[in-house]
Amino acid sequence: MTTFAKTDLRQQLSLYFVAGTMNCESPEAFERILLQAIKGGITAFQYREKGSNCLTGEERFQMAVRAKKLCGDHNVLFIVNDDIELMKSVDADGLHVGQSDGNLKVIRQETKGKILGVSAHTLAEAEDAVSLGAEYIGAGPIYQTSSKPDAKKPVGAELIKEFRSNGITVPLVGIGGISLEKAGAVIEAGADGAAVISAISCAKDPSVSSSEMFKIIMQAKRGL
Repeated sequence: MTTFAKTDLRQQLSLYFVAGTMNCESPEAFERILLQAIKGGITAFQYREKGSNCLTGEERFQMAVRAKKLCGDHNVLFIVNDDIELMKSVDADGLHVGQSDGNLKVIRQETKGKILGVSAHTLAEAEDAVSLGAEYIGAGPIYQTSSKPDAKKPVGAELIKEFRSNGITVPLVGIGGISLEKAGAVIEAGADGAAVISAISCAKDPSVSSSEMFKIIMQAKRGL
């Protein structure tokens, strides 16, 4: 496993690509898109193999192994979505869970030594996650998104400002409907990074899209 210093986490979360094979034309396309995204400048990747037509069993495991190797070879943080056993079996860098993915206290115990990220839609959810050991918060959905049919109502970048003004100091990643045009505003609101799915997975050229978004995020960070 690639070892990431906790002090570098804010930087490692700058451009956070989230995807599974369902977000791409095929499993083969998924691997190609991930590699292009890595070459374009993503700093973290979350393997989210969840929903209709997703891989299961051994196919899912083997895809996670290959995705982790791609990330490890290029110093990209590799996070698994909502599957502690898969996280352990591939020795991922961490786990990301939502509010309905289990008991956070138990999850934190099961992920000792790993990075734990938690999605939060409200200040109360964020405070609870931090109190139970979350090392970063995925705040959102910030904007309207079509990538997650079950996503809650978008809340805008004001959510990130609310978190910061109320003492949430852990790294924050804005998620939900973040496009090239909106990435800068998310950072300016106080986020350390932007998490994207379709902005990269559905791009004509994922490497170009990743590169452009990375530049926008870095420019916004330097302007703070």
